[in-house]
Amino acid sequence: MKKIILCFLISLVSSFSFHASAFEPSDGNNTNKENEVDSYIRNIYKQINFKKSTPLDYEVFKMAYNGYMNLRTEGKLNSTKQVLTICDYSRSSTEYRLWVIDLRSKRVLHNTYVAHGSASGAEFATAFSNKNNSHKSSIGFYVTGDTYVGECGVSLRLHGMDHGFNDAAFNRGIVLHGSRYVNGKYIASNKMAGRSFGCPAVPYESLMDIIFTIENGTCLFMYFPQKEYIQTAYWLNKKWDNMPTENIMASLPIHSKADSTASYPASSTTLLK
Repeated sequence: MKKIILCFLISLVSSFSFHASAFEPSDGNNTNKENEVDSYIRNIYKQINFKKSTPLDYEVFKMAYNGYMNLRTEGKLNSTKQVLTICDYSRSSTEYRLWVIDLRSKRVLHNTYVAHGSASGAEFATAFSNKNNSHKSSIGFYVTGDTYVGECGVSLRLHGMDHGFNDAAFNRGIVLHGSRYVNGKYIASNKMAGRSFGCPAVPYESLMDIIFTIENGTCLFMYFPQKEYIQTAYWLNKKWDNMPTENIMASLPIHSKADSTASYPASSTTLLK
């Protein structure tokens, strides 16, 4: 009798183990999903016309677009704008390393210089921080806010979305503003762009056009191949729940200036140059 009961229990456990494993996602399924996402993003990338701008590395675009879609899915972005801004801090400050891309029309709207923090490095940025008064840039995803007039003129507030990497940006006064130390003439004389207190400063001649394009709830991604960030950042690593529909971009309006769905802290007049 004991043998019969033992055989029954073994059979029951084996059956349960089989059925449980049948419902667990396999590595093959995960790989197929990752390949599907990569194929989707690569197709978007191939449609963007980079001919008149500095080429943007696909892997950087892929990370930026992945985070953009995650922020958008969570309702953190203005649903009426399809604009993605990318700053590649792995590049020299003498290069055009900021891109503003219209994802609906697949056009590069702006490609220009952008400064990094004075304590982040000289020609190249190598160190980043989320701490106040560090004078370092902060990598990660941001959602743009509103504008105000400060020490550097018209400036655009930025709200860091990556906990531990840039979520202190608003309180630090990290904003997008214009500067005379970020242009071709300055770079030709100094062999590198000037540096800020951590803000992504751009040439004055491009400032207002860029601000008008990206203000009020669009995605800005500041990239650097920092191992900790790439391995742990939430918006970068979050998996898509569903694949976007074929006409997700085409189905939305272009020029509406509806309020962003993102929630922002109270306004501040603090500004770091």
